[in-house]
Amino acid sequence: MIISKTPIRISFFGGGTDYPDYFKKHGGAALSTTINKYIYISVKKLEVFSEFKYKIFYSKLENCNEIKEIEHPVIRACLNFLNINDSIEIHVIADLPARSGTGSSSSFTVGLLNALYSLKGKSVSKEKLALDAIHIEQVILNERVGVQDQLAAAHGSLNFFELSKESSFSVNRIKINFKRKKELEENLLMFFTGVTRYAHKILEEQVSNTKNEKINPDLSKIKSMVNKGNEILSSDISLDAFGLLLDDAWKTKKNLSKSISTSFLDDIYSRAKNSGALGGKLLGAGGGGFFIFYVNKKYHRNIRKSLSDLTEIHFNFENDGTQITNSTNYD
Repeated sequence: MIISKTPIRISFFGGGTDYPDYFKKHGGAALSTTINKYIYISVKKLEVFSEFKYKIFYSKLENCNEIKEIEHPVIRACLNFLNINDSIEIHVIADLPARSGTGSSSSFTVGLLNALYSLKGKSVSKEKLALDAIHIEQVILNERVGVQDQLAAAHGSLNFFELSKESSFSVNRIKINFKRKKELEENLLMFFTGVTRYAHKILEEQVSNTKNEKINPDLSKIKSMVNKGNEILSSDISLDAFGLLLDDAWKTKKNLSKSISTSFLDDIYSRAKNSGALGGKLLGAGGGGFFIFYVNKKYHRNIRKSLSDLTEIHFNFENDGTQITNSTNYD
């Protein structure tokens, strides 16, 4: 049995500039970290006497005899992409809900590819896993997705990504000492809004606005925040500047699409700000999912009281990206 363990990410700055319609014209950038919340995928070859060739367990159960019968688009695409002809069983377990802005769909793709490559006896680089995941999502499945989520899931850690017009991507570790990184981690509070959504519905408007360059000034500002965020983290100035930059980023992000926020979400943000948060944002495309807030420790109790109707998610940063945690084959 092969088991892959792939983290989800918290995106801070640069979202929207990692879509091909933007970065192929202007270049893009993003700043994010992965956290210790994971998607676990196990794959194993089935015995010849199994009734079905493909047994797949996620939020539903699929028993199929041909790849084309598989309903899950990413699983179907990955099996075809890697020419998997063996009878196999796939199980998926996630720490957090899907469709909640944590890049879990790309973490799933990266993790599945990692597990399937391992099943074939191949060890591939994190760069290849990210690029293969991008190809599957953008080219094979024609999904409206960017590239930062796949890069984050594969490489892990606190990074800023540079995306060239020629579609080359660089992954750069933030130069931050342990004590300062721990302070950042401790000042970030994460809450689940209770709302899940399909990102493509929000992204359709955003991508349309990008193509007609309606939101280019906002995207240019969002891209510049990546460098500002990196400068703050890499320096010795107060991390409060990072929180204030998040506030500016959230205000700018809401200009990208009318669907990014709602009165319900705006109320959550206002309550957090009034209780001591310096800034924050919805993770991912928006519309629901998780809020992240930058809050000094002395205000943590106030925030938790103000947002007691929401579920808080406790987390730590992680540094490893996708991993194979078990690689026992019984062939």
